[in-house]
Amino acid sequence: MALQTKAEFNYDEGKWIIKPIGEIDIYTSTEFRDKVLKSFEQKNADLVIDGEHLEYIDSTGLGALIGLLKMLQDTQYKIYIDNIKPNIRKLFDITKLDSLFIFRGEQNE
Repeated sequence: MALQTKAEFNYDEGKWIIKPIGEIDIYTSTEFRDKVLKSFEQKNADLVIDGEHLEYIDSTGLGALIGLLKMLQDTQYKIYIDNIKPNIRKLFDITKLDSLFIFRGEQNE
């Protein structure tokens, strides 16, 4: 399955809403990262990864998210993860990446 990534700036929240549709894997993770970086370069702001239509993510996809997190680590900006499916959320738990990202609607927000 291919990946389509929609990026929209939400002026009410002052955050980028990034909507990956499909799969973030070895074939699409670079495309995903580049789209997010391009958006962030247009306007520096927090990033919200809306996983409502994310069907699958593999280790290279997780690596792309970690790379984005590293890019933001010396700034005041954060990455939030929202609407993630339980099977994908489980990957964050198993890999202990749940402690690095902020999951919207959960206690650590």
